[in-house]
Amino acid sequence: MAAKDGAKSQEDYNLKDMKPDLGEKWPHGGQRGGSGWISSERVASTYDLVEQMFYLYVRVVKAKDLPPNPVTSNCDPYVEVKIGNYKGKTKHFEKRTNPEWNQVFAFSKDKIQSSTVEVFVRDKEMVTRDEYIGKVVFDMHEIPTRVPPDSPLAPQWYRLEARRGEAKKRGEVMVAVWLGTQADEAFPDAWHSDASSVQGEGVQSVRSKVYVSPKLWYLRVNVIEAQDVESSDRSQPPQAFVKVQVGNQILKTKLCPNKTTSPMWNEDLVFVAAEPFEEQFFLTVENKVSAAKDEVLGRLISPLTVFEKRLDHRAVHSKWYNLEKFGFGALEGDKRHELKFSSRIHLRVCLEGGYHVMDESTLYISDVKPTARQLWKQPIGILEVGILSAQGLSPMKTKDGKATTDAYCVAKYGQKWVRTRTIIESSSPKWNEQYTWEVYDPCTVITLGVFDNCHLGGSEKSNNGSKVDARIGKVRIRLSTLEADRIYTHSYPLLVLQTKGLKKMGEVQLAVRFTCLSLAHMIYLYGHPLLPKMHYLHPFTVNQLDSLRYQAMSIVAARLSRAEPPLRKEIVEYMLDVDSHMWSMRRSKANFFRIVSVFSGLIAMSKWLGDVCYWKNPLTTILFHILFFILICYPELILPTAFLYMFLIGLWNFRFRPRHPPHMDTKISWAEAASPDELDEEFDTFPTSKGQDVVKMRYDRLRSVAGRIQMVVGDIATQGERFQALLSWRDPRATCLFVILCLAAAMILYVTPFKIVALVGGMFWMRHPKFRSKMPSAPSNFFRKLPSKADIML
Repeated sequence: MAAKDGAKSQEDYNLKDMKPDLGEKWPHGGQRGGSGWISSERVASTYDLVEQMFYLYVRVVKAKDLPPNPVTSNCDPYVEVKIGNYKGKTKHFEKRTNPEWNQVFAFSKDKIQSSTVEVFVRDKEMVTRDEYIGKVVFDMHEIPTRVPPDSPLAPQWYRLEARRGEAKKRGEVMVAVWLGTQADEAFPDAWHSDASSVQGEGVQSVRSKVYVSPKLWYLRVNVIEAQDVESSDRSQPPQAFVKVQVGNQILKTKLCPNKTTSPMWNEDLVFVAAEPFEEQFFLTVENKVSAAKDEVLGRLISPLTVFEKRLDHRAVHSKWYNLEKFGFGALEGDKRHELKFSSRIHLRVCLEGGYHVMDESTLYISDVKPTARQLWKQPIGILEVGILSAQGLSPMKTKDGKATTDAYCVAKYGQKWVRTRTIIESSSPKWNEQYTWEVYDPCTVITLGVFDNCHLGGSEKSNNGSKVDARIGKVRIRLSTLEADRIYTHSYPLLVLQTKGLKKMGEVQLAVRFTCLSLAHMIYLYGHPLLPKMHYLHPFTVNQLDSLRYQAMSIVAARLSRAEPPLRKEIVEYMLDVDSHMWSMRRSKANFFRIVSVFSGLIAMSKWLGDVCYWKNPLTTILFHILFFILICYPELILPTAFLYMFLIGLWNFRFRPRHPPHMDTKISWAEAASPDELDEEFDTFPTSKGQDVVKMRYDRLRSVAGRIQMVVGDIATQGERFQALLSWRDPRATCLFVILCLAAAMILYVTPFKIVALVGGMFWMRHPKFRSKMPSAPSNFFRKLPSKADIML
């Protein structure tokens, strides 16, 4: 029974095929047009990876000549659009008879049960009931259909009718009403009937938006030297260092080894800066007075825009900058210009445009273009993603005593982020939104995440009590695993690791298509470096890359959180995997077994060769002997045979190739086997927030794991040192024996043909078990007795 449950759970985590009804189908029959108000023979639009969703659009533009209220002699008008039980309102204007709203309302056609569309104009009253001004009524059967890419439907003036429609009232309203789909240009910014409960600032947060990451540059500061640097204590020269700050990033040079008024460093400090350059370049030269005290000797403040932009590896000219003396008051400002000389610093500063500023790991990078646009190549393909729907989402929060989920999806590829609209109070939301990206390298990854919106203007909070958008799950798709021009429609499981274990939060349905524009260019890219050439000509250290990636992620999160609606920090961090470098026992186990899996083929090959040598299957051993004889007699066939063998293996494995994109694998991730304490440690903050006893237990466990790793590393070092000991004369007798053996082997091999040596060696290696001893061989015994440096370690 347990095995059945495990198999069912594993199947629940697998990818599922789908057959959605994709493409454009219009209600008047046929594909796009037909016998309806509009008949079109044009080719289908690019909105062919989603299921069509029909909406009734009402655009309220403006009104004129509205009658004032007879009591207040003013008019505070607003418009209410009503279709059955659904109502949408514009904002009201105070004391205006000719207001302009220019607002679009979208009503889902599937939920419309009324045969009329009513547009009311009312006068806002503070105390009594709002005053009725007039209305316009449209028959649902007479509403035209707009087919993109047709131009928008022109709004028209309609005279307002009385309450019962028997007489025309004073005043007119400009309105356009049409039937369209989610491909309509008005769709993203429209008020939606399925989000009518959202009020205030939450209205903006439910709309779909496209974001662009800020353009990031590396700022390289080469601190060379300084001159005439004097401390307040003139009796001894300073021991100086330089501190540079750009935004929240602060880096320091090393201390100058000598106490001098002309210190030298020649160090590179690298920062991340984003356009538009809002931060200032702030440099100070400081004296290390004591371990706890630094004295500022001079400073330099400059905007980043003054520095040169470098696109390749050419040298940048250095420049001397005068330092502002620190501590001068405002009244002494003019006196500084009277000085005949001042402290100055020698710098080489440039903005690097030839690098790609990484804000995500290279293991699942989505963008490899350099910063400078003039260095970009032509795109090799187009990626189209249809974000269809989700199924079975877990309740993420409680609203008015009811468990609910307000889900939206975020996708990130390259510099372009997209966010679908939020579907209110639904565990099976349908988005049906399609987005397109240009592809510059096929070996890149698109990331999609599903989140719960906790910023709808109400008092809702997520299940953990916080006011942040909760994670529902994430999907990654590597473009190189997709066949060109094929539409992949699959349902991806949304898996989230929590402190209690692995949990499936639901499924997200996606339609993905990768279109290749140039096959020759794409094949060329497989032999081309992944990153721009500056990463290889002037590479950064591993520590620099980790620090710069974190700074780039922080800048991207800060900029996107200032958009409207904001793409919040917790979303950006989750999509960019900001905590992927943190220690995790689960990840360590998973990576260990990945290494074992990589070498499993070699281990299986060695076992097979061992079976051949020990004649476990005599027929196989005899055939191997025959092949061995042929290769010895014709050594020129060895390499062709090896490559032909690999070709045949690849041809055979073609039958078993993956039929769908890879997805999050719970077995490889070691997610189901992780203990609750290991997961609790993985989600702990840094620095830790746990109690002393828990930290002590985890520290002891980490010590035991590190001890085993230490033993393995020590054994590897021991074997390497024994190889070195063969000729190092550390063991004189062993080295003497080995040297004499080498001389004898050289003389024998000089006079013996290589084919004979190889044949004899192969026959000895494959000898029958009757001629084998169970004791270790002499060369193995000799090697194991060689000395290592383990016996001289403390």
